[in-house]
Amino acid sequence: MVNIFKKLSGLEERLATDMGPAEPEEDETEAAPQSEWLGGDYDEGQLSIDVFQTPNTIVVKSTIAGVKPGDIDISINNDMLTIRGKREIQERIAEENYLIKECYWGGFSRSIILPVEVDAEKVEASLDNGILTITLTKAKSAKQISVKVKEK
Repeated sequence: MVNIFKKLSGLEERLATDMGPAEPEEDETEAAPQSEWLGGDYDEGQLSIDVFQTPNTIVVKSTIAGVKPGDIDISINNDMLTIRGKREIQERIAEENYLIKECYWGGFSRSIILPVEVDAEKVEASLDNGILTITLTKAKSAKQISVKVKEK
């Protein structure tokens, strides 16, 4: 990704000339490439979300323009909600032709721990004008039970 701030300010060039060539540390030369130990998803973008609650639901919203509903995977495992997908670029543009490049293209994901238990059978997701809305119905809260301790 092009860091437009560094390019426009000339900071990238100044850092390279001021600091000289970077010397790799001993451990780095023998270490496995980052892609090997992080797995295939290490370069995913992170999805921005808003999460709020009503008395009966938890609602997650995200701007997810450019993604088809079939390219979004939503899963709940225990108390974790995960949203994954991929935003495909429609045209190929040479890197040197970009003036500004801020949009993220490619795979993305976001996982959050849910603050309350939800009913997995009552989860709904919709995509409207590029806004993904996931509505999770809160599970019926368990009745609190008081236990009295008896002395023996």
